Amino acid sequence: EVQLQASGGGLVQAGGSLRLSCAASGFTLDDYAIGWWRQAPGKEREGVSCIGSSDPKLYYRDSVKGRFTISSDNAKKMVYLQMNSLKAEDTAVYHCAADPRGCFYVNVSAAVYWGQGTQVTVSS
Repeated sequence: EVQLQASGGGLVQAGGSLRLSCAASGFTLDDYAIGWWRQAPGKEREGVSCIGSSDPKLYYRDSVKGRFTISSDNAKKMVYLQMNSLKAEDTAVYHCAADPRGCFYVNVSAAVYWGQGTQVTVSS
């Protein structure tokens, strides 16, 4: 059974940092693109970042470039999202997602697998 468990969210002041973690089970990370999408209240889902083995191998949405860093530890089946210089507009529920077809599907929130999210709240 494929499972994705996100953690690490919380309340932080603008300019602060958080590190999200995603624990994956039931599949091999090498065979999947894995990343994060988020959804804020009243807004559509949006892809945040993704890492995969086929092009695009690394993706960041423009608004987080230079502030967020995605990384993975395939042996531990963990994916991380280091978020620095957080802004109020980063407030959302962040979900970890995975798809064998590549980052495109993660980025458009159409991944085959995704788990319960973790709330990130940035106070201004």
